[in-house]
Amino acid sequence: MLRSAILAAARSSKIERLVGTAPLSRSVVRRYVAGETTADALAAARALAADGLLSTLDYLGEDTLDMAQAEFTRDEYLRLLQALKEEGLAETTEVSVKLSALGQDIDPEAAYRHASEICESAAKAETTVTVDMEDHTRTDSTLEILGRLRANFPDTGAVLQSYLRRTEDDCKDLSKEGSRVRLCKGAYKEPESVAYQGKLDVDRSYVRCINALMAGEGYPMLATHDPRLVEIGIDRAKWFDRDKDSFEFQMLYGIRPEEQLRLAAEGYRVRCYVPYGDQWYGYLMRRLAERPANVSFFARSLVSRK
Repeated sequence: MLRSAILAAARSSKIERLVGTAPLSRSVVRRYVAGETTADALAAARALAADGLLSTLDYLGEDTLDMAQAEFTRDEYLRLLQALKEEGLAETTEVSVKLSALGQDIDPEAAYRHASEICESAAKAETTVTVDMEDHTRTDSTLEILGRLRANFPDTGAVLQSYLRRTEDDCKDLSKEGSRVRLCKGAYKEPESVAYQGKLDVDRSYVRCINALMAGEGYPMLATHDPRLVEIGIDRAKWFDRDKDSFEFQMLYGIRPEEQLRLAAEGYRVRCYVPYGDQWYGYLMRRLAERPANVSFFARSLVSRK
C-alpha cells in the first residue's frame, strides 16, 4: 500500500513543488542525486573512484515526448563522455541511458540513432553504455533496440527486472559470452499479469535469474541492496566457479555506502549508479517506493527547523 502511494505521489506536480521548495529537502535530494550539472556528475565519479568504486552515470529524464528534448539528452551524454575521456575517468566510469529519454515513445528509430551516437562516443572514450529498462510496455522495444546496438557495440549492457515473469527466460537468452546484464528487482508499478506482486516471489525470481546469469558466459551485474541477495550472489559465483572480476555488484548512490565500500575492500567489483540532472523528482520517488524505509528519513527532511 505504501509503495502504491509513493508511486502515485511521483505523478503529483503539487507534491513535486512541495519537495522542491521545502526547507532542507534539496540537501536530502543530494544524498541520492549527485547534482544537476555535468561537473557534479564528474565530481561524484571522481570521489567514488578514489574509494575504489566503479560508477555508472545517468542523466535523469524519461518519458520524453519532445524530440528537441531527446536531442538535448543525447548531446548531454556526448558532452559527458568527452569529459570522462579528458579527465581520465573512463576506466572506472560508464553511462546508463533510458531510451524513453532519447525519444523512444515518439520515434523508436530516432531513439536508436541517438543511442548509437552515444555508444560510438563511449567507444571512443574507451568506456561502455548500459541501456536501462523501464516499464513492461517498453521491454520488447528496448530489447530490440539493444540487439541492434550490440551488432556494432557488443559491450552495450542490458538491464532485466526480476519482478517481470518473463525475466528468467530473458536472462538465459542474454547470458552469452561478452554480454553484460544488470539484474535488478524493478521499480515500476506493474499489473499482476506480467509481474510478481509479492516481495518473496520477486526475490525468488531474482535468485533464479542469478543462477541463469552465473551459469552463462556473460558478465552479470547484480543490482541489489538486499544483504541476503548479496550473499546469495557471492555463493552462486563460487558455485559456478567464477572469479571476482567476472561479475559485479551495483548499488544506488546514497544507499548502503558502507556496504559498497565493504564489498570493494573484499575484492569484489562494485559499481555505484549515480543519477544527476534537474529531473530528479520521479527518480527519487521510485527509489523511495523500492525501499519504503527511506520514507521516514526523507519526510523528516521536509520539516523546517526553527
